[in-house]
Amino acid sequence: MATAPAAEPAAAAPKGGGSKKLIIILAAVLVLVLVGGGAAFMLLKKKPAAEEGEDGEAVEAPVKAKAHAKPDHPPTFVPLDPFTVNLADKDVDRFAQVGVTLQVEDPKFADQIKAYMPAIRSNVLMVLSHKTAAELLSREGKEKLAKEIMRESVRPMGIELEEEDEEAADGTKKKKKKKKAAVESPVTQVLFSNFIVQ
Repeated sequence: MATAPAAEPAAAAPKGGGSKKLIIILAAVLVLVLVGGGAAFMLLKKKPAAEEGEDGEAVEAPVKAKAHAKPDHPPTFVPLDPFTVNLADKDVDRFAQVGVTLQVEDPKFADQIKAYMPAIRSNVLMVLSHKTAAELLSREGKEKLAKEIMRESVRPMGIELEEEDEEAADGTKKKKKKKKAAVESPVTQVLFSNFIVQ
């Protein structure tokens, strides 16, 4: 019987060492789960995850239109008084009546536009008076006019936007000699409220 009590302490020793190993293994698994969860959170935070549609297909998250657009307030619109101008047609006397509204993101800039309104109206009138009826009646002509009005509406405030290449008579594009750094216009869009050419 002397051998039986000696066997019991030998069997008790591995149980104590096994519980230490179990605690170490559980701690290592917990650390791995926390590190993996943190890495997954950081990756998902940087790239929005694709949402699943009704069919189980991945649907991309919506892309923001502009980085400077603020979703908490709507854009500010600055309506200009309607313009009535004689056009540059040589064959017949034609005129245009155009209503223009400028869209800006910052209400403070809308107040600045109002302060420069006489100069802005003069610039827009100069642009309109050099157009022909054929140029204004096409969609491309209206889009080009909107870009020119955007450029001329910020010029009195000292903001110079880059002009687009103009086409020469032979259809080739003329390049500008000076290259300036691209400047973002505070006027985000030019909207036409009425457009009559007679």
